[in-house]
Amino acid sequence: MENRAVYNETTEPEAKAPRRLPLGFTLQRLRGWQLLVKVLQTILSFLAVVCEEIVEDCSNCSGLYFFEFISCSAFLLCLLILFVYCTDTYVSLGEDTVQKL
Repeated sequence: MENRAVYNETTEPEAKAPRRLPLGFTLQRLRGWQLLVKVLQTILSFLAVVCEEIVEDCSNCSGLYFFEFISCSAFLLCLLILFVYCTDTYVSLGEDTVQKL
């Protein structure tokens, strides 16, 4: 019995695991104006894709198709950047790999 009393006094209680949001969502790597600019860029590129889809008739569509490609690519890349920097994907890939990408 005496050993149990000593054992209990020297043992630290288990720490609770911190609460995590789904997919390990975090805002540690994008803060303040960087997050605001990246979210605004994503919204504006999505708005460009929607506006391009509204156009029904055009006389010279090559410029419109190029704009569609650029705006859709910008939207998808912005989503990818937000996903990588705001989830645990950044940690699992490693900082060096993310910088190379």
